Amino acid sequence: MNKITKLLSEQEDNYIFPFLWMHGESEKVIQEYVNKIYESGIKALCVEPRPHPDFVGEKWWTDLKVVLEAAKEKNMKVWLFDDSHFPTGYANGVILKDFPELRKKFLKINQVDYHGPQRDAGIIVKWHAGGDRNSIMTVGADKAQMQKEGNESGEKIVAIIAAKVISYETIDTSTLTDITAYMNDGVVYWDIPAGNWRIFTLVETFNGGEASTEGYLNPIDPKATQVLIDTVYQAHYEHFSEYFGTTIAGFFTDEPRFGNIKGPNAIIGKTEMVLPWRTDLLGLLETKLGKKAKVLLPLLMANGTTDQSLVRYIYMDIVSQAYADNFTGKLASWCHDHGVEYIGHLIEDNNAHGRLGYGAGHYYRAIEGQSMAGIDVVLHQLLPGMDEDYFKTFTSTGWDGEFFHYGLAKMGASLGHLDPKKMGRTMCEIYGAYGWSEGLNLMKWMTDHMLVRGVNHFVPHAFDMAPYPDSDCPPHFYAHGNDAQYRYLPLLMNYTNRISELLSDGVHVATSLILYHAEAEWSGEAMLFQKPAKELTRNQIDFDVISIEMLKEAKVLNNQIVLHGEKFQNLIIPYAEKLPLTFMKLIKKLLSQGAMVIFLEGYPVDSSEGESIEAYYTLFENKKSKQVQIVSLKELAGYLRSVGSYEISLSHPSPTLRYYQYRHGDDEVYMFFNESPDLEVETSVTLQQKGYIYSYDAMHNRLSYSVEQKQNEIFIKLSPQESCLYIVTEEKLEAEKHSTLKKESQIDIEGTWEVSFSTAQKYPDFESEIKIEQLENIAKPSLYPNFSGTIRYEISFNFLEKKESNYFLDLGDVYEIAEVFVNENKAGIKIAKPYKFEVTDYLKEGLNTLIIDVTNTLGTMQKDYLSQYRVLQPSGLLGKVTLQGYSLNRNG
Repeated sequence: MNKITKLLSEQEDNYIFPFLWMHGESEKVIQEYVNKIYESGIKALCVEPRPHPDFVGEKWWTDLKVVLEAAKEKNMKVWLFDDSHFPTGYANGVILKDFPELRKKFLKINQVDYHGPQRDAGIIVKWHAGGDRNSIMTVGADKAQMQKEGNESGEKIVAIIAAKVISYETIDTSTLTDITAYMNDGVVYWDIPAGNWRIFTLVETFNGGEASTEGYLNPIDPKATQVLIDTVYQAHYEHFSEYFGTTIAGFFTDEPRFGNIKGPNAIIGKTEMVLPWRTDLLGLLETKLGKKAKVLLPLLMANGTTDQSLVRYIYMDIVSQAYADNFTGKLASWCHDHGVEYIGHLIEDNNAHGRLGYGAGHYYRAIEGQSMAGIDVVLHQLLPGMDEDYFKTFTSTGWDGEFFHYGLAKMGASLGHLDPKKMGRTMCEIYGAYGWSEGLNLMKWMTDHMLVRGVNHFVPHAFDMAPYPDSDCPPHFYAHGNDAQYRYLPLLMNYTNRISELLSDGVHVATSLILYHAEAEWSGEAMLFQKPAKELTRNQIDFDVISIEMLKEAKVLNNQIVLHGEKFQNLIIPYAEKLPLTFMKLIKKLLSQGAMVIFLEGYPVDSSEGESIEAYYTLFENKKSKQVQIVSLKELAGYLRSVGSYEISLSHPSPTLRYYQYRHGDDEVYMFFNESPDLEVETSVTLQQKGYIYSYDAMHNRLSYSVEQKQNEIFIKLSPQESCLYIVTEEKLEAEKHSTLKKESQIDIEGTWEVSFSTAQKYPDFESEIKIEQLENIAKPSLYPNFSGTIRYEISFNFLEKKESNYFLDLGDVYEIAEVFVNENKAGIKIAKPYKFEVTDYLKEGLNTLIIDVTNTLGTMQKDYLSQYRVLQPSGLLGKVTLQGYSLNRNG
């Protein structure tokens, strides 16, 4: 197998490019940090000006040249962050300074109720458009006229619409009436009919959006994106064109968004907010809706008796595509023309990815032009065990644990799998802003969480060159020599690169597709895609998440849905009140070709456009016996197993076990990960494939096989947070042989422990020696609650004779990195459970010396603001240390 040969010869590619935060440091410091990144087993980086004093100024070009030359010398790649700070879209302040007309623009919908009948009613509307004069602008007025009229706020009235009120929540759609023509000097003179009427004043404005992105570019306006290109992209090309496509790999976009409101809950029609807008957007709406588009605009905010789903769907369809075309697509096109790649991510948090506000309307569209799929996790969004629902943490609204555990990574990896342009690549910005208490233990858990879902490129957050301790979103790697765990960072980075290599350049194997829910949520009530994703994940049935546009590219061959080399046995549609007619027609086509479709909880009741879909019900019922099923969410996994739609089966249910299958030609790679922070997994896994089964230890880059191994069954026993990899192949590979071991004896290592301490900067010199009889938390208040560094434990013990074939030292609970020496021989390093070391070759009869170095995090010392959102873990060895003897298990 070529991949294993490449790995075992240590020729794997690089899949990691951490942020390097630039503050205007000296040449010496910059070179030092590039070296530290390289020493960590990383062969690329992403420069980020956080906050550089002179971005795209002379100091920036000088500092970046230092980075490029240092990277070039080591054959490293450099990615360029594409703005002076996050989120992308500020254009280094040029928009606000020189092109204010290209700022984010919005549609503001103001609503006031009046009682009728009332003849010659004077309805004052000028205040809705910032007018304190009798003259108010309407759409079409130019900037000079606007200044002459005294309205320099840029606010213009688009229309004034009236509708009869049925209830506080609902208006009568049939009564929507355009009364703009009755406006004179900021007052509408109109005869209000009998009853209660709502007057909607629709205003085009630069005001009312998210405060933190005020003055940012309008992402649906190509002229605005061109300013970003000219200011940042072209400027870098003009200074460093000789590095483009060689040392410079491409540009990185960070968290661009509509920013019409703060937060992730900006669901069209359900949240009071200004709406993303462009002056010609009404015309675009009219191409889809006809001349009635203007009078239907109030339904973007208010509920009507009809047509609200139609106008909301059409609006979201237009603005999300406009974002894709005029922001992402335009930047991607420039990068392609200049020989580099374009990557990055949105804010996906708490389901923002399919909404306005923090989102860009539609995840799959928004980053369709990018070279990799991209996601990120920061600020304690992803934590072991927090996967059931929202949980209270960094934000007042909490994090949606179900989305972050079961939706985010699968959404990103699915786009990487299914879009040919991504070439199977999904990137995750990871580790950022968890506080100094985050160490390699949690980082490995997060890495495994991503890898086992198909994420295979990583942007660690971050190498920060500011003086330690910088309060800007720690932890920071190396930290000018203050990070005691830095010397172990290569273990995790090499591990990550190796598995990423193994999970690249092949084909993901899964049996189901789940429909992405964005269009359904725009149109009405909708089940979020992570609901079925959770059910399948916990039952070891793998899947990809697919958008409607991507599904259009699929073929059906032998009743399987085929897309970009992957084959799926069914399409799962989360419950949607309404879905677009284009999708219903697509389903009809797929069914005619033999595909299997599963509706969760029921069929949609209508189309997004408001047209009847009864004809489709007849089609579904005719196909129901074989191809169309309605299944409850609770019964989904059981139903799929009943029809053979799965790849692996377990002897014992294991809801915390995650798996991923990846194919290279005729060879299969399986990754298993016990995601639980506290439960062990023990089960047999039966595979569909048969062949030689090899175990790959990515931490130590070793391949082995068991003489007792069956050809299609793997026995798995995983400690909490432990992972493993297997390769199934018809080819016999050169590998170490191992046999099943049976525990025969155990010796408790007891007595007086000599304990000493060393900080990161003093290591390997230790001081402040104490003696303890009982192993316990060194960070308890009566001992060393503020110590961060390495705790050394030393003891001697008698060992009579080697009776068993293998001996292991089990440290039990450790926080958090353990390095073991037996009789001055290094027995290994562990950064996660199980803290078990083979010491057979290092033992001798008689007196043996044991040294255990345990390194904690800087959180113990710093106790920083961000660390409050996780339990501050204890430090050191916490319980019994044992020497365990094992013999060969002759019974297998």
